[in-house]
Amino acid sequence: MKIKNLSFALCLGMLIVITSFVQAQEASADPFLGMWALDLDYESSNAGWMEISQEEGYLDASMLWRGGSVYPVEFVFIEGDHLFLYHSSEIVREKDASGDTVKTQHQISWFDLKKEGEDKITGTAFFPNENSVGLEAVSFTGKRIPEYSAAPDLSNLEYGKKVKLLNGKDLSGWKLLEESSVSGWKVVDGVLVNDPVQHEGEEHISYANLRTVETFEDFKLKLEVNVPEGSNSGVYLRGIYEVQVMDSYGKPLDSHNMGALYSRIVPSVSAEKPAGEWQELDIILYKRHLTVVLNGQKIIDNQPVKGVTGGAMTADEFIPGPIYLQGDHGKISYRNIVLTPILD
Repeated sequence: MKIKNLSFALCLGMLIVITSFVQAQEASADPFLGMWALDLDYESSNAGWMEISQEEGYLDASMLWRGGSVYPVEFVFIEGDHLFLYHSSEIVREKDASGDTVKTQHQISWFDLKKEGEDKITGTAFFPNENSVGLEAVSFTGKRIPEYSAAPDLSNLEYGKKVKLLNGKDLSGWKLLEESSVSGWKVVDGVLVNDPVQHEGEEHISYANLRTVETFEDFKLKLEVNVPEGSNSGVYLRGIYEVQVMDSYGKPLDSHNMGALYSRIVPSVSAEKPAGEWQELDIILYKRHLTVVLNGQKIIDNQPVKGVTGGAMTADEFIPGPIYLQGDHGKISYRNIVLTPILD
């Protein structure tokens, strides 16, 4: 009887091993591959983005979580119907008397994703606290982003009536994006100026971004901007795609320079002027493709936009949205902001 039980146990054990092996063999990343618009469970700044790709023999991923830049995920693997992503950041734990770092640790954050239907995922992100006690768990959902069509033909676009977004007198047609924040915006001699003054030794003041009341879909946008030395801002198209505005004169080409699509598209040439000079931006957003002309030079030529940028109002790329101007980074001036809708 004991021998029979032992035989049964061995058979059962082998069955479990074989079943686990088959399940592992059947686990596929295919349902997760592609780009995803993420809705993060925060009260504000709840837009994110993720792309999962399959390279030769391994999985890879890039992610945008709320603000900042798109960053590469360090490791991705799949187990059963779950996909896991891991990312680390360096924490300085100890410095010597001269201020040099002598000890660091890598803080690990991870993301647990599960497929929910053909074009939806759910997941939880885990962010351990720096003091090594406890963590923040944030739930999120994701919706698959459709593939792009070929670059659209811009030569025969039909345009609607021009919309002058600044009246040169006041902030009519605009409102604060964050109602609880302080406004640094005002119109001076026909120019829209933002001056987010901070006072040394005092608590940091949270200044508001400024958005149009009206929303738009595809359009051509023309404006002039003056960036003081060391300052920066941003022009958000439909409230989700940031065209960078900053003092980057003389710097190497980068996706964070003047006219770039922030952290996504590097300008093809450097066309910015020195700080303190008025500069012209001509922007076309059409069918998720972006063209940017800076000071008469085309620096982004009808290129696809892979997803929202940091600070986006929403992760949904298929709804109308406002123009919004970043107002919490430094002094900036805008004038002659004119939007012309593209008729579809």
